[in-house]
Amino acid sequence: MSIITLELLFEIKAHYLLDWYGTHGVIHWSRVYENGMKLAEQPGVNKSIVQFFSVFHDSQRKNENGDKDHGKRGAQLARKLRTYCSLNEDDFLLLTTACEIHTSAKTHADITIQACLDADRLDLGRVGITPNAHFLSTPLAKTPETIEWGLRRSRGAGLPDSPFGLTGISGKI
Repeated sequence: MSIITLELLFEIKAHYLLDWYGTHGVIHWSRVYENGMKLAEQPGVNKSIVQFFSVFHDSQRKNENGDKDHGKRGAQLARKLRTYCSLNEDDFLLLTTACEIHTSAKTHADITIQACLDADRLDLGRVGITPNAHFLSTPLAKTPETIEWGLRRSRGAGLPDSPFGLTGISGKI
């Protein structure tokens, strides 16, 4: 079950500066969400953190290119919208850490943060980059089958039928 709500998406959209359907927008986030749900099948991965990561990690980009502080700003937005995040304080800290380091860290000791980073990296095909197992952290993400699955999906256009596990919202976001 998804903990991402339409209300949360509308709040994030109100703070989003770029094309909502652009390279780092809601379509990318929906694929990161789905990638994350696949990676959350691994023992120890907190599904809720991965779900929130999918919508916050790129939510504060100022451009589609080099924006080294966008993850920190995404974590700040998560703090601002804290009431929408049904996480305890320790889990919320993991969420904000994942957002802050998602472009600078190769990996992290925590399996949930690893899954967040990998969920994002498995969608690199959208910008013409094939994910490399050397830059992935979790055992499942490193498999050739998962890399190929992510690469195939990353080249798709548009939102999935049930983005973020939400049904009946086609055309509403």
